[in-house]
Amino acid sequence: MLLETLGFLDGESLILAPGEVAIFSTPGLENLGILKDNRVQSPELLATIRFVRRTNTRQVGTIEIPRGPIGEGKHQFTFKVMPLTRDELVLVLVSDESEAQRVHDVRRDFVANISHELKTPIGALSLLSEAVLGAKDEPESVVNFATRMQSEAKRLTDLVQEIIDLSRVQDSDPLQLPEDVSVGYVIREAIDQCQISAENRNITVTHSEVKPVLVLGSRDQLIMALHNLIENAINYSPENTKVSIATSIDADVVNISVTDQGIGVAQAEQERIFERFYRVDPARSRQTGGTGLGLSIVKHVASKHGGEVTLWSVENVGSTFSLRLPIHSLIMEKSE
Repeated sequence: MLLETLGFLDGESLILAPGEVAIFSTPGLENLGILKDNRVQSPELLATIRFVRRTNTRQVGTIEIPRGPIGEGKHQFTFKVMPLTRDELVLVLVSDESEAQRVHDVRRDFVANISHELKTPIGALSLLSEAVLGAKDEPESVVNFATRMQSEAKRLTDLVQEIIDLSRVQDSDPLQLPEDVSVGYVIREAIDQCQISAENRNITVTHSEVKPVLVLGSRDQLIMALHNLIENAINYSPENTKVSIATSIDADVVNISVTDQGIGVAQAEQERIFERFYRVDPARSRQTGGTGLGLSIVKHVASKHGGEVTLWSVENVGSTFSLRLPIHSLIMEKSE
């Protein structure tokens, strides 16, 4: 009866026998990093469980657990630990406080993003429309202003889409109900999405043999993140150059690197490159249609997947962005 009841509770739950071995647990606990091989992984939670077993008193608290072996991403949990009367069992109930915080952050950031950036292209469109009306008897001027209006409209469309993408990434937790994601598939899809941009600038995109690696998370988010890195490399590279994608494995982490022969990023700028709306070269961003959100989205996706994104760059030599993710398994990839 108790196990049936636990199945209807919000959050996750487990029951521990003496020796702190889990005899019952809900499926999400391993994905969230709380449980591994039927053992509690958090020293703070483990200490609380032992205190409850020793004193026979109920305890409530909070813990933070890293989302993966690298990166800054964390889960924040509230837990309740209580003794059960039978066989010295201990019941642990866990709820993810990150969910409430995530909803708050999405609402706050969405409003901030809208107010910060949308007013610029909207203002430009308003001024250009007035200019068109004033130049209605000058065909060349009308064509010039209309062309600029098209450019601003595209910029506005791209900006709205990236704000929506960023909000979706912030609003989701890809490790709650994760899927096995093939790194090779992610790379192939991201390259395909960037092919037209590369051809327009005569840039060759190459990739070396991909390691047969699966990671846990959201396939769509990972493709979006890598697409942003490749697109960024193409936009900030001279024509007739090369962008290369490679993978390597370091312990339990797969490293997906995107290397260009572009303008590079000054050392002083590198710490801020992943901030929302930060642009190293605003003039170049206007030419390429950059919104300043692409790398911020990459950072959020990496963090949500328990990983990180890093940068190596030298001015006028090029840059290498590396998306580093925890490996779920090393197996032969299935056909997609």
